[in-house]
Amino acid sequence: MSDIIDIADLDVVYLSYDEPQKEEFWVKIKNMVPWAVRVDNVKGSDAAHKAAADASTTERFVLIDGDNLPDPEFFNMQLEIKSPEYERAVFRWRARNHINGLMYGNGGLSCWTREFIMNMRTHEASNGSDDTCVEFCFDPLYWPMHDCYSVTYPNGSAFQAWRAGFREGVKMCLDRGRKPSELEFKESVHSRNLDHLTIWHNVGMDVENGLWAILGARQGTYMTMLGDWDYRAVQWFDNLSDIWTDTQYEDPERMIELYGKDLETRLDLPMNLLNAKASAFFKHHYRSNWHNMGTTVREMDVIRGHEGW
Repeated sequence: MSDIIDIADLDVVYLSYDEPQKEEFWVKIKNMVPWAVRVDNVKGSDAAHKAAADASTTERFVLIDGDNLPDPEFFNMQLEIKSPEYERAVFRWRARNHINGLMYGNGGLSCWTREFIMNMRTHEASNGSDDTCVEFCFDPLYWPMHDCYSVTYPNGSAFQAWRAGFREGVKMCLDRGRKPSELEFKESVHSRNLDHLTIWHNVGMDVENGLWAILGARQGTYMTMLGDWDYRAVQWFDNLSDIWTDTQYEDPERMIELYGKDLETRLDLPMNLLNAKASAFFKHHYRSNWHNMGTTVREMDVIRGHEGW
């Protein structure tokens, strides 16, 4: 027996930190979702999510990241809770990334339960295990959903774009949170993550600060796989600010080329930097036939259907 939940009956929490557009986006979100509340400037991903759970008066609530603008129609939709497992699960929908056109969970809308958040220990609160150190997503009740209901804009400043690229350049190298060896890299990392990583490395010159996102992605991959930097430091934004301090005065095009040579030679990653015109062309046609299938359709459900599981 399924239960139907109107998304409009759920609390909505806007979780912002230092995003350059956060005040502008907050005004837009309040006009879109008048009952939304805001949690701002809480350090640490685990702590910020717990603050969001504290701000919600409903057990299940929708979370909007500080650089995300949702489709207003999302709040007129419903969730079909098909089983007790659905009742406990976190739903993470895709967002379309304004820099490179990727559509996956990064920066997307999510729907949490307060119980899940209060019980989790991730990022700065992790016990150090690979699967909780830099991610939420490896919990079996954290579900990537098929549909896309928002756009994420992580390019409000050079620093924000660089940091967004750097974090994905690190995380897309990992095997369920574990750093593979240089020899293991191509066999250990999931093929879809390698696809996403390649797009972060090469696409985005058509938007403001896109060049910095590309540099960040290449730099994050280089430092993780080809240097002695501890990739777990990515869990704290302040650690990345220290790296940015040394990076911001570099010529981004020169550094992109330098990192690219080593990433191509040593990791066999394709380095094919698309100029502004080519980036815009790629984004226009990438997933151009995309169709949403329903708010509670999981990515895995679609994969199983395509592959005949």
